[in-house]
Amino acid sequence: MPQAQKAPTAEINLNEILRQVAREKDIDLERWISALEDAMASAAKKQHRIKEPVRAHLDRETGKFEAFIVKKVVETVEDPLAEWTVEEARDHKANAEVGDEIHLPISTDGLGRIAAQNAKQVLYQRVREAERENVYNEFIDRVGEVLNGTVKRFERGDIIIDLGRTEAVVPRSEQARHERYSQGERIRAVIVEVHKQPKGPQIVLSRTDPRLLVKLFETEVPEIYDGTVVIKNAVRAPGERAKVAVYSRERDVDPVGACVGMKGSRVQSIIRELRGEKIDIIEYSDDLVTFAQSALAPAKITRVSVTHQGEVPHLDVIVEDEQLSLAIGKRGQNVRLASELIGSRIDIKSESDVKDEVADALARMLNTAMSQVPSPAAREELDVAAAPGIAGVAAAALKEAGFGSIDTLAETEPETLLALGLDELSQDEAESVVAWAKEQVEKRQAEIDVGPFRAPEPAAKGGGMGDEDFMAALSRAFAESEQQRATAAHVLGGGGDEAAEGGEAAAGEARPEETE
Repeated sequence: MPQAQKAPTAEINLNEILRQVAREKDIDLERWISALEDAMASAAKKQHRIKEPVRAHLDRETGKFEAFIVKKVVETVEDPLAEWTVEEARDHKANAEVGDEIHLPISTDGLGRIAAQNAKQVLYQRVREAERENVYNEFIDRVGEVLNGTVKRFERGDIIIDLGRTEAVVPRSEQARHERYSQGERIRAVIVEVHKQPKGPQIVLSRTDPRLLVKLFETEVPEIYDGTVVIKNAVRAPGERAKVAVYSRERDVDPVGACVGMKGSRVQSIIRELRGEKIDIIEYSDDLVTFAQSALAPAKITRVSVTHQGEVPHLDVIVEDEQLSLAIGKRGQNVRLASELIGSRIDIKSESDVKDEVADALARMLNTAMSQVPSPAAREELDVAAAPGIAGVAAAALKEAGFGSIDTLAETEPETLLALGLDELSQDEAESVVAWAKEQVEKRQAEIDVGPFRAPEPAAKGGGMGDEDFMAALSRAFAESEQQRATAAHVLGGGGDEAAEGGEAAAGEARPEETE
């Protein structure tokens, strides 16, 4: 009788132990028993030096393990160690059919130390896999959430964080350069990744991700937590400067003031958590020009114009000379963060640089206009001696009388030449030379009129070009270059395009906040 009462006691103890371990490791009881069965099968296989597949089974009532070799019945054997034909299987089971499994029992008594050690390794591996899967399932939906932990140790520059039930890692690439931590110190970081890799902590944290800044604002600003104020975008240069764009869903709530808090109390708390990182809080605007002026704070912007509207808009920003370095920022930090915040490419120029560019453009236009206007030498390159059908003595007589150039002849009638009473000049020669002169002038004028600049009409009989004619030609040249004219109007204070006017009008409305 005493021996008959031991079995239930052993059964109760084993079942209780299994449940207790499953609770401690937070592993499902069935999965825990499956891991034990795999470990026992591995130990039996090692003990008996069996190459065939071995499976183990735990009897829940008696608490005993059974191990057996598994053979699958197939029509054609491909793996002799794991498969049998129907004929081979019927030697052990009379009614065996294709698809059945034949179990050949093997002893589990007296397992040696090596077999037990092997079982321990298999069991540890399965438990570890189960624990990692539990961690993955628990934290995969919490990516972007801020966790509090304790610095446990350092490994090759990475910080290992103790979260209580598990560990996390802050890689070197996710650490701010100016931050230093010591063992046992409290740390807050945001979850950026959760993986199932077999080595190292599964949870990857970050101190540089913009989501950390967003979560800190949600914690410190009730209006953001309840959805009254919305963070549209946030960008960071970790440890140095950050920019946050916010807007309010209610007209009575100032989004910037809500984030700053009374005397800066709210934002100062975030700055302390980020170890002194400067934060610019900017009111979001649907108008790209206004938003760009606010995003470039603390610099004061003179003009903003949108030069390209595509997937990535292109903005040209003009600032006063003394504001240029402030707008660009240290190592280009301010303009780079502003560009990321508004999602546009930004080119910043000072007013003096733009004036120089416009002056160069005007000079090029002037040179082009001058190159298209004929010089006096070009206008006098042909004379009466080159006219066909006129004798040399007649040409010489016309030169002496003051009619040697084609421009003079083109403005003269044949009767005027005959009235001179030159014996060397006949009526036919007078009509021929005047017609030739007019033809040459028209031909030259047609060549000059090609291109965007049109040469002015001759000023007087002198064949030169008056000041008024030259200015008229230059004015026509400027009028035909709309882009250059608009740019010149910007710089010289002549109004500019609509985008620039909107930018100037909104300049006083943009109210960026910078907190040191």
